Amino acid sequence: MRVLITGITGFAGSHLADLCLTKKEVDLYGIIRWRSRTENIEHIWDKLKLLECDLRDASSIRDVIEEVKPDYIFHLAAQSFVPTSWKAPTESLTTNIIGQLNVFEAARKIGLACKIQIACSSEEYGMVNPDELPIKETNPLRPLSPYAVSKVGQDMLGYQYFMSYGMEIVRTRGFNHTGPRRGSVFVCSDFAKQIVDIEQGSKPPVISVGNLEAKRDFTDVRDIVKGYWLSLEKGRPGAVYNICSGKAHSIREILDILIELSGVEVEIKSDPARMRPSDVPILEGDNSAFMKDTGWKPEISLKDTLKDLLEFWRECPDRFYA
Repeated sequence: MRVLITGITGFAGSHLADLCLTKKEVDLYGIIRWRSRTENIEHIWDKLKLLECDLRDASSIRDVIEEVKPDYIFHLAAQSFVPTSWKAPTESLTTNIIGQLNVFEAARKIGLACKIQIACSSEEYGMVNPDELPIKETNPLRPLSPYAVSKVGQDMLGYQYFMSYGMEIVRTRGFNHTGPRRGSVFVCSDFAKQIVDIEQGSKPPVISVGNLEAKRDFTDVRDIVKGYWLSLEKGRPGAVYNICSGKAHSIREILDILIELSGVEVEIKSDPARMRPSDVPILEGDNSAFMKDTGWKPEISLKDTLKDLLEFWRECPDRFYA
């Protein structure tokens, strides 16, 4: 089986690559840009083939897909940081929607019979009313950021190409996920890195925070990528699935667990720069449809995930991860 991962050097992409390499008879390919940082996949460098490509260039991605002729495509490449989408909305929309369109068109025009998973997001749900919890795939989409709008565009494009051309596309709406290699701009990893900096004496015992009252449904990234694989192995083409733990935790709870695991004494200080123009109060998903169709279930506890995240930053606090 020939497997192609876009975004292979990123957080989820690198963990998905690790998983793919545990499968028998898989030839693994990944797409990188000339300026991609590759720290996340250095440990598997000799076990896969990397191809230079820019998804925003239609001819570039067509050449790669024609060369690889993959059986599975996992489309993870995206501008994935919500705050950045406020500062650079055009880039977020172009990269995420047009990049995916180019993948679809390349596969369609060369007549490739393959399965494609697209990594959509729980951010698409946006403003969720209390009586709509837990969130099912049928819930209205009310996006509250340019990033979320871009993901709605990807999601609907996947549905349209399935309906119009019969392409075997599965849409997964991943809720928040974290774990080792998560970039420090994301909240769990940001807190973990600040705590490790305090442990090591390189930062005063003050943790800067944004909105601690928001509630999110967190899953370990290693469980999430198992879901990505199962979405193509056992999921229904044309379907959309929530991948989540099914339980929401406040950001304050996340911080409290990390502080408890570390044992450091800290002051918590609110930073206005960390607040979003509009924020989603709660995201708590219903994963029953995905579990029913694929047999997937989360296996790694939140506490174990956060413990691994602290260890990650203790081992390499000065390295960049995205």
